[in-house]
Order: sequence, then structure tokens, then C-alpha cells
Amino acid sequence: MVMRKARLVLAVVGMALCLTTNRLVPGAAAQDAPVFTTESSLVVLHVTVKDKQGRYIGGLARDAFDIFEDGRPQTVSFFTTEDAPVTVGVLIDSSGSMYANRDLVVTAATTFVERSNPKDEVFGLTFNETVLPALPAGTRFTSDAHVLRQALAETIKARGRTALYDAIADGIEYLADGQYERKVLVVVSDGGDNASETTYEQILDKVRASNVVIHAVGVVDPIDPESNLKHLRQLAEASGGTAFRPGDAHQVREALERVALDIRSAYTVGYAPADTTTAGFRHIRAGVRAPNAKGIVVRTRAGYMAAPPHGSHAHAE
Repeated sequence: MVMRKARLVLAVVGMALCLTTNRLVPGAAAQDAPVFTTESSLVVLHVTVKDKQGRYIGGLARDAFDIFEDGRPQTVSFFTTEDAPVTVGVLIDSSGSMYANRDLVVTAATTFVERSNPKDEVFGLTFNETVLPALPAGTRFTSDAHVLRQALAETIKARGRTALYDAIADGIEYLADGQYERKVLVVVSDGGDNASETTYEQILDKVRASNVVIHAVGVVDPIDPESNLKHLRQLAEASGGTAFRPGDAHQVREALERVALDIRSAYTVGYAPADTTTAGFRHIRAGVRAPNAKGIVVRTRAGYMAAPPHGSHAHAE
């Protein structure tokens, strides 16, 4: 989701991650899911709109969007049109299962940056059992596709086990340093995980309590029994993102080009929740009022996790 403070009243519990040899961010235990208050908060949605032929619809105004939270209409208070710049992390599986596809994946990631908004700020993480930043020390972000290509080529080793959930958790933390409201993770992996401290349930909670959109590209080794595209797809859908399963590694580039287009075609819509007292999962529905609206498909996240206001003892229903 989603939670940016309008007046810096945001309370985060357990956002920091455990410092171990394979984690990037020091702080509290990795098992603690982040929890947010809804008091004076802005829920930020990334919304894509397509016609019945699957073409993106651009040029819509703020008043074309209707947002509902738990069935109640919300007032849109923040809006940017499509192709606003984003902070984006490219997370590349560097475990042994990716050995045969290593060079193709690096090339595809380069193409993704070339197709993205030139104002985007991009970082890379690679992961096997260890999560590593790809860019050189002292360089947090880049908009140069060739810089990212060189960095990934030097850090992807294609060996070892897989800590996918740890990598996504670290990616969400890394995004906090970005300057743009829109924050995206692009994950290229077979979806398997056999080395994370973070569980699937914990990373799903973390995704639901963040404003990060995940786009997943599943590269599957047919003889790898630990591939799990189902979890990768569920994480993408929970965030309002997309999931692709290329038929072969050569189609990874096409999938990442489609991800770049999807990111550039999304609107950013924000609202302050009318309900500031109820904890638990809030369901979100976005609609669009436009000429010939019949058949229009609107995609955003299904909802987010909310905690009660600071000092409240209310419980989720």
C-alpha cells in the first residue's frame, strides 16, 4: 500500500531488518512485520487502466477516478498522471538455478532500464543465500542502463541457494531512500526460496503494509523442484503488480519490456482514509468514469494492512 504520512504521524513497528551476514539493513528482528497507523495518512495507489483490447488508457484526469475502501467512497487528494518517474529496484536471482540464464537476464535488465522513464532512479540487488547491492559502493541509484548492466554482470554469480523473501524485504527497505512517491520492485527469479530468514507469510504482510508495487518475471528451471511461481505471483498481485512466466529465457527481455510499459502507464492516486480507527486489512477498489467505460479494466492493489492510531487499543475485527 501505501502509507505515506501527510504530517509525519506515520508509526512503523518492525520496519528495520535483522543485521546478519546476508542482510542489508540493520535494526530489529526480520520476523516483525511493519505496522502503520492510519492517522492523518495518505494511502498511495498505483492504478493502471486498459480498454477491452488490453491497451493502456492515458490522459485521464483526477476526477475520472473513484476509490472505495471497504466499500466506502474516498476523496482523492493526491494525483499524478501516467509516466511519472519512479524509484525502482531490480532484484535478480543469482542462485545456482539461474546459471544457464545469467547472461540473458543481465541483457533483459538492461533493456528494461532503456525502456523506462529516463528520470527514474534505479538500483539493483542480486541474491543467492546472500543479498548484495549491485551498484558500486557510494552509488545508491542510477538512470544509466549500461552502469546497471556492468554492475549486475559483476555481481551475479549463479551459484548457491536462494533467499528470495529476504531480498524482497531488503528491496523494500532500500526503496525508502528513493526520492519519488512511486516505488517499484522488479523481481526476476524462479520463485523458490530455501535460504531466507523471512517467511512467505512475513514478506506478504510486509508487502501489504508498504507502498511498493512488485512486478515478477518467473524464470523456471524445469528440473528444479524448488521453483515456486505461485508465491511470486501472489506477492505481485497483492501489491497491484503483474507477473509473467516467459516460455523460455529468451522471452525474459520481452516480459521486462512489458513491465517497463506498465510502470510508465500507471497513474498515482492518493487519499486520506476516512476510517482512522479500525485495524486490520482494508479492501480497496478503484473505478474509472470515462466515455465508453464499458469493458475498461482497472488494476491496483486489493488492499493494505492498517493498525489503529497511535495510543489506541483497538483490535482488528
